[in-house]
Amino acid sequence: MKKKNPVVDFLRNPLSQIIIFVVIVALIEFLSMAGLISSSFVQAVGNTMIYAIIAIGFCLLLGYSGLASLGTGGFIGIGAYVAFYVIQEFNLPYIVALLAAIVASIVIGVVVGFISLRIEGIYLAILTLGLSEIIRNLLMVIKSTVKIDVDHVRLFGLKIGDQGAYFLILFTFALLMWLLSNLINSPTGRAMLAMKNSTSAAQAMGISLMKFRLLAFVISIIFAGIGGVLYMMFIRTITTSTSTLLTLTTSLNILGAVIIGGAKSLWGTTFGVFIIYGLQAMFLSKIPFFVENPAFIILVTGVLIIVVVMFFPGGFAQIASQVTAKIKSKRAQGGKEAA
Repeated sequence: MKKKNPVVDFLRNPLSQIIIFVVIVALIEFLSMAGLISSSFVQAVGNTMIYAIIAIGFCLLLGYSGLASLGTGGFIGIGAYVAFYVIQEFNLPYIVALLAAIVASIVIGVVVGFISLRIEGIYLAILTLGLSEIIRNLLMVIKSTVKIDVDHVRLFGLKIGDQGAYFLILFTFALLMWLLSNLINSPTGRAMLAMKNSTSAAQAMGISLMKFRLLAFVISIIFAGIGGVLYMMFIRTITTSTSTLLTLTTSLNILGAVIIGGAKSLWGTTFGVFIIYGLQAMFLSKIPFFVENPAFIILVTGVLIIVVVMFFPGGFAQIASQVTAKIKSKRAQGGKEAA
């Protein structure tokens, strides 16, 4: 009978993993406050976490529901613009902006979800891309440049500066990661996975495609909307003429992050976001070669996506699980030989 290892059990617990992540990322801000880490590095970490929130929502849609979307950029815009008008124009607190963005995301999610019942595969991706472009252009017509004044950003009556926004992003990521982990391991998550594997088999088991497709779209768009709100809280400005935040580029980058990290792994997806968004901003931007050749990381990312699709369809999460399995196998063989 195998002895239980409390350390291993602790590390396997999803909540424990989230706690460890929170401690490490919070420590980065504290080191910055002590002058040991540059503020640009902290900015890059906060920005990467925002994209990670968006990506784990997309992970549920693609990896667990089998639905493809290229409308992520437009859906982010909904949250960003709602946050701008609620906070800057109407002088309302962050909580109201967040709730308003969630409501707007739910409405869009229900509309897209209903449409998805009749369209699948590449046609659904094209439809969501068209919807995203409609949303983006409408937002540009309404206001081409949005900028939130730091004095207007308040939570429970307290002004939220850069440090407060950073910890707010971290708290939001941890909460949403925990909620999504529980959802995936629940009957709802298993029903979505069954729907992805075979719609016919899922219907034969009594799973409502309408219900779970709607739920998947709504959740993914809510996560994108929340990402937009947090972006306006942290970056505080969008210029649609120069920013790629609301464009197809963002949608493809999020898709690439999910593919690289693993479509069925939330932590794998988070790692994929680090590769796409964090690696260049946190580390490579300090190296002269990458400063002079900023497009090189795009080339590396493209090669990674090709390699993953061809040899490791489960992404880096699959590679990690295979390496872990080999280590366990070697340890087991070593134990038998020692005995």
